[in-house]
Amino acid sequence: MSYDIRPPAVPQPSPSWPGETAAAPRPAEPEPAPQPAPRRERDPFFDNAKFLAILLVVVGHSLANLLDVPLANGMYTFIYMFHMPMFIVVTGYFSRNWTFSGGKARKLITNVGVPYVIFEVAYSLFDWLAGRNALEISLLDPYFLTWFLCALFMWRLSTPVWQQIRWPLAVALVFSLLSYMSPLGGTFDIHRVLGLLPFYVLGLMLRPDHFELLKRPSARVIGIAVMITGFAVAWFAKDRMSRAWIYWKNPHSHFNVDNLTGTGMRLGMMVCAVVLVAAFLTLVPKRRTWFTALGATTLYAYLLHGFVTRLLKFTGWWGADWMHTVPGVLAVSAGALVVATFLCSRIVVRSMSWALEPRVPWAFTGLRRPAQKVTGKHAPGKERVNA
Repeated sequence: MSYDIRPPAVPQPSPSWPGETAAAPRPAEPEPAPQPAPRRERDPFFDNAKFLAILLVVVGHSLANLLDVPLANGMYTFIYMFHMPMFIVVTGYFSRNWTFSGGKARKLITNVGVPYVIFEVAYSLFDWLAGRNALEISLLDPYFLTWFLCALFMWRLSTPVWQQIRWPLAVALVFSLLSYMSPLGGTFDIHRVLGLLPFYVLGLMLRPDHFELLKRPSARVIGIAVMITGFAVAWFAKDRMSRAWIYWKNPHSHFNVDNLTGTGMRLGMMVCAVVLVAAFLTLVPKRRTWFTALGATTLYAYLLHGFVTRLLKFTGWWGADWMHTVPGVLAVSAGALVVATFLCSRIVVRSMSWALEPRVPWAFTGLRRPAQKVTGKHAPGKERVNA
């Protein structure tokens, strides 16, 4: 018996066309280049919310000079009960993924730190040129509405901390309540930075599902009822409490109350603010509207409208008799709405972006890392020596 020990024949590919003895292997098809992930579209709900909130801010600052009129006093108290907590909660929500990587620290400096310096100087010069006081520029003592930029800078820097501790909201609440128990001075408006901190941390903890609950039609009915009730409470409280409570900037000693009473008052105000913020959000349109795009530039209206209100104050316009009437209050409110809308417009953004969104790449360098000492077997050209 004989055995064929020749290796089995390897099957050859069949010719592709007559006369070809063997088909040459075809080159591999190049893999398509990975497509960049589609850019997520902005949710119109939040831009709508920010635009409506900035309207409240500008109206509130305009009514501050007409508080002898009961209608203005009631509207002012109601707006101040929740308008800044509203902004802070939404800001915290969009800061959930903030880290020091990916150039976010640079963006924090250019979009928050630099505008703070610019407008702190600008408002101080504006005040001095109007003859209000001697020229004094202090970056440690925020002037007028620049305190929010100072607070935002600190809150955002602290974001990685709140994202890693177990009970962030409870810890932030404790810090807030303790901060009002003793005078901390005016440096960086620290009472507001710590006092309003829970609203920022609350925004960090929120998820899209929470906002979906507020978008339901049934929630809107409840929201309207809550807002009406809130205005009634503000109307009742306007002549029965010190207005300074709603500024979140003074310790308990300023109101001549003990810490237990003051803490109870602060907790009550926080609960009212959260309830009103939720109720306000139920009234915000979910779809795109004519003002949705303006919601992306609300910081322009926030920082610039102060020049208008201060100019009217410095020139004595707020003393006009016709303003201190109900029709005058309504007219001033309507004018504030127009001014706020204009200051969010494209023409203002184009002309003032150098101050609010400055491009200063020359101010930065590559990330400096400490040099690592190379020892042992990792040292090049050296053998590890055993002791």
